[in-house]
Amino acid sequence: MIGLISATAAGAAARDRLAAAWPDRTRVYEGPVGDAVRTAFAQCEQLVCFLATGAVVRLVAPLLAGKTADPGVVCVDEGGRFAVSLVGGHAGGANELAREVGELLGAEPVVTTATDAVELPGLDTLGLPVEGDVAGVSRALLDGEAVALRAEVAWPLPPLPVAAEGSYTIRLTDRLVETAEREVVLRPPSLVVGVGASKGAPVEEVLGLIEGVLREAGLSAASVAELATVDAKAGEPGLVEAARRLGVPLVTYSARELAAVDVPNPSDAPLAAVGTPSVAEAAALVRGGELLVPKRKSAARPAMTTCAVVRRRGRGRLAVVGLGPGARDLLTPRAKAELRRASVLVGLDQYVDQIRDLLRPGTRILESGLGAEEERARTAVEEARKGQAVALIGSGDAGVYAMASPALAEASDDIDVAGVPGVTAALAAGAILGAPLGHDHASISLSDLHTPWEVIERRVRAAAEADLVVTFYNPRSRGRHWQLPKALGILAEHRAPTTPVGVVRNASRPDESARLTTLAALDPATVDMMTVVTVGNTATREIAGRMVTPRGYRWQEEPE
Repeated sequence: MIGLISATAAGAAARDRLAAAWPDRTRVYEGPVGDAVRTAFAQCEQLVCFLATGAVVRLVAPLLAGKTADPGVVCVDEGGRFAVSLVGGHAGGANELAREVGELLGAEPVVTTATDAVELPGLDTLGLPVEGDVAGVSRALLDGEAVALRAEVAWPLPPLPVAAEGSYTIRLTDRLVETAEREVVLRPPSLVVGVGASKGAPVEEVLGLIEGVLREAGLSAASVAELATVDAKAGEPGLVEAARRLGVPLVTYSARELAAVDVPNPSDAPLAAVGTPSVAEAAALVRGGELLVPKRKSAARPAMTTCAVVRRRGRGRLAVVGLGPGARDLLTPRAKAELRRASVLVGLDQYVDQIRDLLRPGTRILESGLGAEEERARTAVEEARKGQAVALIGSGDAGVYAMASPALAEASDDIDVAGVPGVTAALAAGAILGAPLGHDHASISLSDLHTPWEVIERRVRAAAEADLVVTFYNPRSRGRHWQLPKALGILAEHRAPTTPVGVVRNASRPDESARLTTLAALDPATVDMMTVVTVGNTATREIAGRMVTPRGYRWQEEPE
């Protein structure tokens, strides 16, 4: 919950805007400001104070307990110009809250946390348990000193400016190790503990077995992602409580799923009890991984608990990102977030140049030239399979004549995939021309490099006969000069010579140009690969210099 506190009418007005926008996230604290701040500080995870920063500093100073315990505090000035992250920038989420508040109120977020200020992810914000010299290693990253990454477990991380060797170290491991001097240890959630239990198995026996097995195997309990068992044991109190104390979910599978898993130590006892020859090993292995600790029984007599431990490889992530038509303000916020999240960027060199300044320090860039689409797709998938967080970029929308289809043709279910939509060239051109796509429409690429011309021609003819507005991508190049005249000729068989045609080159870019002509008057020689050609249907009209296709609910009549 976010506590909201104000002292003046202007502050109350901004406070109420925030409360109205986030009714389920916020609570307004009335009364004397000091009492309101102290009460909200004790009750809320975060505070937004519409007060001077000096006043808030004096009020919260006696309440501060430590960076991991304090709520995040954001201050908004009387004029609503700034949203200042004051306390708990990382652990309390105040930095992100300042950005959210700023976006909602039109205020400038002020974040002074050193790593955020230079676009470095804080080591304590990666979502992983962290131990060791966080301040020292973070300072080394900020100062540009060599910091080595020792990844003992494959796990997707955001970009970090690391080196092969260095006097400081970031160690990514699920092993039970002590942190060395000038070292940070990150604990990925890579371990799955499969557990079998007899009815009434006490939680102390369950926890004792798990903790003992992990300790003997040299594995860290901080890297346990989940406990796994058969669904017949979903409500077993000892297992439920053990998961709660470990702070992980209890995940269950059907006996049929577990019986299909090949395990080294099957047994008749669980087969008779719950219908599968293995619970602990099978539940740990059902989603794949490396069996680190085979089935072990507790030391109790009789033993009521078994467990096994599996290491799962971190799933890589492939984000296929559409950059839009080229203008920075048509690049979506989600696309920007994915670019900042990626540790590896794969793309056409000219598209990389468009967004290079948005990448975080340490992002590895794999760029190539025109004609290497399939190679880029394979590279992006291969990097994701290594456990990397990868962004594969394309212009417009990545799913429209771009990189999504070749990439997903290569990808299997061993990686996570996210599609990030972008503004297409057809949409950008349509907005410039007016409203040519107001009714049913089709986009057709005239490039026969990957599609036989016979197929393209059949599609153009079908669109012509169906009276669809048609947007032509890749209309003409030096080596392909006859396709556009041929396509226009097919459309002319079904449409009047006066049919409006929009020609837009480099839509949304600094050298953008656009013009309206007609089907009869269009000179194909004036069109190139940077151009989008939109041909209207029989209802499309030029109105006040704009290209408009009626929506169809009420057809416009011809002017008399």
